[in-house]
Parts: sequence; C-alpha cells; structure tokens
Amino acid sequence: MSALGSSRPVPVDWIVAILASTMCVACILWNIEAPTRMGVAILTQQYMAFQLGLALTIAYLRFNRKGEETARVGWVDGLIALTAFAVLMYAAADFSWLLKEQAYRPWQITVIGTVVTVAVMEGIRRRAGWMLFGIVAVFLVYALVADKVPGRLIGKELSPVRLVQYVGFDPSAVFSMPLAVGTIIVLLFVFFGRLLFAAGGGTFFTDLAMAATGRTRGGSAKISVVGSALFGSISGSAVSNVVTTGVVTIPLMERGGYSKKDAGAIEAVASTGGQLTPPIMGAAAFLMAEFLDISYMVVASAALVPALLYYLGVFVQVDLIAGRDRIRAADDEVLTTTRVLADGWHFAVPFAVLLGALFWWRMDPEDSALLASIAIVLVGFLRGYRGQRLTLRTLGRVFVETGTGMVDLILVVAAAGFVIGILNVTGLGFALTLVLVDTVGSNVILLLGISAVICVILGMGMPTSGVYVLLAALVAPSLVEAGIQPIAAHLFILYFGMMSMITPPVALAAFAAATITKSDPLGTGLAAMRVGWAAFILPFVFVASPALLLDGTPVEIALTTLLTGVGITAVTSGIVGFWSRDLGPLVRLVLVLAGLVALPLGFLPALEELHIAAALLAILMAIALKLQSARGLRETVGGRPENTSA
Repeated sequence: MSALGSSRPVPVDWIVAILASTMCVACILWNIEAPTRMGVAILTQQYMAFQLGLALTIAYLRFNRKGEETARVGWVDGLIALTAFAVLMYAAADFSWLLKEQAYRPWQITVIGTVVTVAVMEGIRRRAGWMLFGIVAVFLVYALVADKVPGRLIGKELSPVRLVQYVGFDPSAVFSMPLAVGTIIVLLFVFFGRLLFAAGGGTFFTDLAMAATGRTRGGSAKISVVGSALFGSISGSAVSNVVTTGVVTIPLMERGGYSKKDAGAIEAVASTGGQLTPPIMGAAAFLMAEFLDISYMVVASAALVPALLYYLGVFVQVDLIAGRDRIRAADDEVLTTTRVLADGWHFAVPFAVLLGALFWWRMDPEDSALLASIAIVLVGFLRGYRGQRLTLRTLGRVFVETGTGMVDLILVVAAAGFVIGILNVTGLGFALTLVLVDTVGSNVILLLGISAVICVILGMGMPTSGVYVLLAALVAPSLVEAGIQPIAAHLFILYFGMMSMITPPVALAAFAAATITKSDPLGTGLAAMRVGWAAFILPFVFVASPALLLDGTPVEIALTTLLTGVGITAVTSGIVGFWSRDLGPLVRLVLVLAGLVALPLGFLPALEELHIAAALLAILMAIALKLQSARGLRETVGGRPENTSA
C-alpha cells in the first residue's frame, strides 16, 4: 500500500501526489502574483499550459481506458502521460515565441496542437463519458467539412493541420476564458471547499441542518434539503454532493418512513440545487460573470431569489409528503442548535471573510477564496469539530485531493474551449443563432421550450461548469438575440443544464442516490423530477418576469416573488394531494390550476390582476382547508369521526 492508501505502486502515487500538489501551489502563487513580484513576466496562456499539462499527466497515470482508477499504469498510458507532460511544459516555457510565430505555422505548434487535441479528447472520453466526447467530436468533424455543408450552416474551410493548430494552441480556443477561469478561480474555490470539509465543515453543516429541522414533521428529509443547500454550492458537483451528504441523510429518511425512491429523489434534487445557489453556485457564477463581463456580485444577486424559490418547492413537498404519509420526526437524539453552534461557531469566520471580501471589499473572487482559505487554515488548526481538526498531514492531503479533483473539470473546460474555438473560426456560432431564431420566429415560448430540451440533452453526464460553458456558447446567444436579458438567458441555460442531473435517461445525481438506496435508478429519476418540478418552471418565470432576478422596483420584486412562491406551494400541494388533510381529486386539480395561473409568466396573455386573483384563490383554499382540518380534529377528539372527503 502506498502513502495515499491505494494499491498502485508507490512511485506512481508519489508522482500523482506531487503533480496534484504542484497544481494547487502554482494556482496560489499565480493569484498572489508571485512571478511579477520576482520580476518574471509570464503570460496567462503559459500558466494555463502548465496546469493543463499537469492535469493530463495525472489523468493518464490514474485512470485506465475505461475511466476507472487503476492499480498500475500501462505502457501506452504512461507514454501518453509523458508526451503530454513534455509537450505542454515546452509550450508553457516557450509560449511567447510560439505566439509570435503562430502566423507562420511552425511545426512545433502542429505538434502541440495534435498532442493537446488527442490527449484532451481521449481524456474526456475516459472521465466525462461518451456524451461530451461525441458532442465535441461532432464539432471537430464539422470544422473539417464546414465549407461543404449546404445552407446557412456553411463555414470556413479548415485543413486537419490548421484545425489542430487552432483548437489545440490558439488563445481563442483551448487556452481561452473557460480554462483560465477553471485554473485560476475554480481551483481555489475547490481548495476552499476541501479545506472546509477536512476541518469538519461538512459534518458541521449536516449537524446544523439536523438541529434546525430534525424535530419537525419529516425532519429527516428537511435535514437533507437544508444540509445540501448549505454546502452544495461549494462542492462543485451535484453527484459528489449526493455521495457526501446522502450516506448520512438517505438512511435517516428511510428510517423516518420515506420510501427508497422518495429518499433518493429528495437527496438528488436537494444536492442539484446547490449548484444553483449563491454564493458560489458550483463555480458557475464566476464563469457567468466572465461570459457576461459583469461583476460576480450581480450574478450572485440575480440567482438568489430563484434559488430560494427552488428550495421552497422542495421543502414544501417533503413536508407535505411527511404529513400525507404520517412520517415522524427524525431520531430522538438530534443535537440542539445551540450545541452545534457552540462547537462549530468558528466555521462562520471563513464564510464571513469570503462574503466580506466578495461583497464588502469588492475583491476578485480568486483573492476572496484565497483569504477565506487562509481563514480556514487558521481556525482549523486552532479548533476542531467532533474529532476533526486540520493537521499538517490533512492539509497535505487537501492539496493532493484538490489537484486530483480538478482533473475532470480542467479536461471538460479544455474541450469546451475546442467548441468555442470552432464556433468562432468557422462562423458556426452566428449561423446557429440565426437558424434557431429564424426557425421559431417571434415565438419566445417556443424558443425557450426548444432551448430547454437542448440544454437537458447536452447537459447529460457533464459536471456543472462544463454544462454551463458548453451551453453558454451554443444556446445562450440565441436567447439573447431573441431579446431576452443576458443574465436571464444564462441563468435559464444553467437551470436546464443542471436539470439533466435529475432527468432520465441519464440522471447522474438521481442514479448516484439510487446506488445508496439500492432502488430502481429510473424510478428514482422520475421521482426526482416530481420532487424538483418547480425547477423546470422557474426559468420560464424569471425570463418572463425579470423582477425575480432583482431587476425592478422593490414593489415589483416583492409581488413577483410572492406570486411565484404562492404558485409553487399551491401546485406542490395539488401534486402531493395533502394540505393539513388528504385532498380529493377536484380540490387537487383546482389547486394546481390556481397555482399555475398565479405564476407571473408575463409573456402569456394574462393580466397581472389574473395572477393576483389566482394567488388569492389558492391562499383562501389553503386557509379553508386548514380550518376544516382543525374542525375535523376537534370533532374527532369529541368522539365523532373526521370527514376527510373532498
């Protein structure tokens, strides 16, 4: 056994550990501007080439052709790893000269482009699956035959040599914004999250959720919802969020009385929502800010209300399911909030530093993450939580885990750079936008519907950041061209890209939860769609009513939020069939219809007064049902049976 606890030969483990740690150290040095302070001028592309070389080397040393972690490295993988490392280290060292000579197309750029293209494509096939590999491969093939494509999708002619030179080297392709954000900003936030978990932050968040909601009706599921919302934003992956929190919350839900399918579905939906929740949004917030050329604070503020409404829908549903199925509170030995906060109050310090740096001092996200990481190290060494404390050994492990954990993301954003480069060099990006907008004409609803389906399909099997980058290049321009606000368009694609995590046939978050519950993956995915139904309608609402993105007067924002909240609650009650009492089919139908009409979908032919009237109807029905249930309870206590017919 090696020092890292695997069965691989010790030298390989140590090589991977050194390379992974070097990725983190290089990122920290870059963000504190160490090269500049030492009088060394380094291009951003040089830094990116260095990080990509490390990531590719780790990928081929750790994972075999099936994408599985391997016990030994074959000679083919070893040769690819060595080649990728040598070529990209050369590119990093001589990038300035290569950039000056790029117009003359020297053979060195051909070699670099070929190695990068082949190594990245095979890497994403192994780690991200055939879906992303197939999408990127289609664009590469298109680039080779673009001049022969009939109709408006015709593009510029590219030879195979010119193609690999461009996508595998050009600063507008692989070494473009997605890879820069991934290696400069996202890596530091992953480091921040790993430090937090190593110091006991994951356990603290779960305990805090348990203390806050564990003694309420359906408390076991509410623990899952609150816990996943608390640190799902930091984890950067819906699947890893499921695996991290699900091992605790899913058995708790099953013991409480939730079915296996519902327990898995609730965890999958709650974990997926973390990627849509500020402040970090699984790192998509920083990519979005770069794409839109706006401040991070604008993105986080716009995403706040939709995220709260997302979790409102989930929270209401788990509560009503608990009421309908008579599910009790969580286990009796639930900790108290006071006790949890007394033991883990120090975790508020790094978050205060992070939020203060982002919103008060208006620092760059990467600098904020670095300061927050330093705060975690300081408090983590001084205080532990339930037996977990930072030590030099665990700190070293965090460096290794951060580097190895970034490999998949770096490969995905590098591949996304291929797509962005091809869209630019062939003119396909403009053509796709024109074709999609012309196809649907002025029908915004149809355009949004088609875009939603495309986002779900393209998002299948991909991590959050990769989903967003791909969709921002392919789908968002069409929505913006149709007149939709850029921030609303980009949040729309992010929501539907993430919904692929709970939408069969490739619902990775739901399938991960199903492996824990040992239930049917497809059934869990369908149940997750039911639990997370609000996430499929929310994007349409905030596109139609930008006030939901805090774009409007205080009265408009409050009214839109209230109408949406009432609508989601009413529809959820109708779906579950419970509100203080079991509901009959007619009452359920009326609640669903009233809730849908209450949603402020401004592009539908409905007056604002109609939305308000529907919301009032839903509220009055809820009050009437509550009073009827209370009266029935009093009659039951008095010796007469309760009438539960609707």
